[in-house]
Amino acid sequence: MPDEKIEAYTDPAGGWGSARSLVDILTREEIPASGAAMLMKQNKPGGFMCVSCAWSKPAKPSTFEYCENGAKATAWEQTRKRIGPDFFERYSVTELLSWPDYDLEEKGRITHPLRYDPQRDRYLPVSWEQAFEEIGRELKALREDPKSAVFYSSGRASLETSYMYALFARMYGNNNLPDSSNMCHESTSKALPQSIGVPVGTTVLEDFETTDLILFFGQNVGSNSPRMLHPLQDARRRGVPIITFNPLRERGLERFTNPQSPIEMLTHSSTQISTQYHQVKAGGDIAAIAGICKALFAMDRQAQEEGRPRILDIDFISEHTHGFEKFEQFCDRLDWPALQAKSGLKREGMEAAAAVYARARAVIGIYGMGLTQHRRGTETVQMFVNLLLLRGNIGRPGAGICPVRGHSNVQGQRTVGIADEPELVPLDKLKEMYGFEPPREKGLNTIETCEGVLDGKVKAFVGLGGNFVRAVPDTQRMEEAWRGLRLTVQVSTKLNRSHLVHGEVAYILPCLGRIEIDEQASGPQAVSMEDSTSCFHGSRGVASPISDHVRSEPWIVAQLAKATLPVNPKVDWDAWVGNYAKVRDAIEATYPEKFKDFNARLFEPGGLHKPLAARERKWETPTGKANFVVPPDGLDMDPDMKSDRRDVLDLITLRSNDQFNTTIYGYHDRFRGVKGTRQVLFMNENDIERLQLTDGETVDVVTEAADEFAREVKGLRIVKYDIPEGNCAGYYPELNVLIPLWHHDAQAKVPAAKAIPVRIAKAAELAVTD
Repeated sequence: MPDEKIEAYTDPAGGWGSARSLVDILTREEIPASGAAMLMKQNKPGGFMCVSCAWSKPAKPSTFEYCENGAKATAWEQTRKRIGPDFFERYSVTELLSWPDYDLEEKGRITHPLRYDPQRDRYLPVSWEQAFEEIGRELKALREDPKSAVFYSSGRASLETSYMYALFARMYGNNNLPDSSNMCHESTSKALPQSIGVPVGTTVLEDFETTDLILFFGQNVGSNSPRMLHPLQDARRRGVPIITFNPLRERGLERFTNPQSPIEMLTHSSTQISTQYHQVKAGGDIAAIAGICKALFAMDRQAQEEGRPRILDIDFISEHTHGFEKFEQFCDRLDWPALQAKSGLKREGMEAAAAVYARARAVIGIYGMGLTQHRRGTETVQMFVNLLLLRGNIGRPGAGICPVRGHSNVQGQRTVGIADEPELVPLDKLKEMYGFEPPREKGLNTIETCEGVLDGKVKAFVGLGGNFVRAVPDTQRMEEAWRGLRLTVQVSTKLNRSHLVHGEVAYILPCLGRIEIDEQASGPQAVSMEDSTSCFHGSRGVASPISDHVRSEPWIVAQLAKATLPVNPKVDWDAWVGNYAKVRDAIEATYPEKFKDFNARLFEPGGLHKPLAARERKWETPTGKANFVVPPDGLDMDPDMKSDRRDVLDLITLRSNDQFNTTIYGYHDRFRGVKGTRQVLFMNENDIERLQLTDGETVDVVTEAADEFAREVKGLRIVKYDIPEGNCAGYYPELNVLIPLWHHDAQAKVPAAKAIPVRIAKAAELAVTD
């Protein structure tokens, strides 16, 4: 691990810092110049889609249509480093459990299928045939209680793989299909159908070219989706205001230098991104948005009194919405002192945002997990929609709601059937096509899977990518219970902690990465995925496979299904594997409205747009209109927080600039000035002083929870930082141990990772207190 150093970073996002970071990871992962050239095919028609974030791909891509973190993801996957059978001859699983996340993945790609040997405490090579024979036998033994097996998927698997995997699970007998969206944007999937009748955002990339205003809530664009900085920069150059609400001042939302612009790089010039920046408290977003709405109502009444045009789009509200009067009454009942206390903002700041919003014709509302990962995340998203509805900003060019999804195909997986809720899937169509009775009972989502592991009802876990054990809350409790599983199967490219915390029978099945050429019976294959703006894109691998022993994800899913399920003449798994176009035909047959001419339009520039009724102001809701939804419990976003305890802070978990989800690329967080460590706790200067701590001091953090479980992280270094009083922040996934499993969104069950009640003190003081 490099030496620790904390120093302020003053440069903009992008720029030379981004260029140096890219060179660093290409060097560390031993990527040759020829390998680096593959970046020129990233996010291009006919090339491969980025394995990192899901941000939209333009119809006319730039020469360098990739960002710093997208390039890191490519280098991470295409590293020359390898983990072969000899690796496990050197290291036992017990020894590897002590390694940090970075050290595990940094060792390289897994080259052979592996089975855990309990006698030697090592993973040993196994043939594919043996692996499938035993996995199939274990899964068959559990079919008397099919609900005891879980089929998890991360957000990187293609549409083709996801469709096959979902069908496999349902033919097995359950809807236990949790996925990574359960941990981030399930709040979106619950909120938007109630409000506007669709489960996803309504904007497309072209809307950024005609918008008049962008409202930005709870999303760190500089680290999580840097390619979005380009349309934001273009909008600012047109004079479009960008108003940001976020607890921390993130560099990508402050200033940006385009690393693809020689002039900007040579002149060290940058673009100011946010025109207003409001540091809302963690959990204060409902109050902040309600304050803007309250200000708009006041401005509208004043306009009427003075005979000026209305501020609210009353024609849109009358024709297209339901519940307006009730929402107006809700806002009228709110008082400014409460709004200020809950949001952490001044009335003048909320009114300033409302004034700009009132002048804009077309407004895009962008948000991320800063809104969704709360106890009332679903209601917060609906409050944001309420704000947009007041001025008709849904279903208008240049306007709409824009949730920024994380992993590259997490939205697409839901589209083709990865869902624990059976009503989201055309089960009758599957019955007709494949001649079986699909299960109709709700399956397990991520939180429910964890509960099932804890109470012993879940016996088997198949993971299609990801690092589930590391990503979920209550890490210590989950790891202890996880070892009681009978079977764990991980389809993976690299080693991670979920391989080391395993069941009694455990397998690692190494798969091709998306960037690699996938050769099957009919030739090289293409796959597809859906981006954040509901566009489907084709992707074709360009690199040689890293080993003769790795296999494609569709092939692995097919072999698992064949080894486990009775023969079904209506499902030709081998034909699907031989030609993925046949899987796409099956997807189109299952979802004809969404995938019309799927194969013919696979590589259409800009992507194949999924139809969304709300974009056309058609509201597929019970009322037949877009709905103003009033939060039933007022402004309080966190009923678990003990507001009367001044020694309790709200902890926000964050990504660093050197990671993507649970994948850690390094120990530097450039934008926050942290080098050589992830063991830090960002705190407000006044909180440090009030709690009698000091900047740079090492402390322990304990969850303040009303249950019998102790949740603690030791040895975090305090870093004085610009963060609202009463809040603190640290890195995910290391701090997941502090999140109680029950501390989640009430409707969507998304872990409330952006507001965890904690106490902070020296170890000796905690010992006395406890």
